[in-house]
Amino acid sequence: MTPRGDYSAAVTDAHGAATTARKPLKIVVYSDDRSVRRDVMLALGRRPAADLPAVEYHEVATEAVLLSVADAGGVDLFILDGEAVPAGGMGMARQLKDEIYRCPPILLLIARPQDAWLATWSRADAVAAHPINAMALAQAAACLLRGRLAISAG
Repeated sequence: MTPRGDYSAAVTDAHGAATTARKPLKIVVYSDDRSVRRDVMLALGRRPAADLPAVEYHEVATEAVLLSVADAGGVDLFILDGEAVPAGGMGMARQLKDEIYRCPPILLLIARPQDAWLATWSRADAVAAHPINAMALAQAAACLLRGRLAISAG
């Protein structure tokens, strides 16, 4: 996955002064439903919180592509749709956690509060309700990304 180290790099601004720029955080959004992926990206925007670097999204609609992207590395956060078909986000979360060493955090979208116990089984790091509440989703994503940055910096 993302190599350990600093997410910032020294760059020079227009006046020749050294500044620090952070590389974008990579968020993978998995759902077979294009509108769910769009809603997630709109809810989080260019950065889920002011203290975080900008994010770049990688939209994924199939299990095969999700596993390929995960294997390629460089992911900072997975957001998985628990209602995706044919491979649901809960099963995919469990598979990612089982198969990827130091798996990035996983935020699972669940449609019913009763599914929270399945999210625990899936080893997701956090859950958010679907339909999406933009504030709750951004808060959960920001918390997971901050933790990811802290681990990477250490």
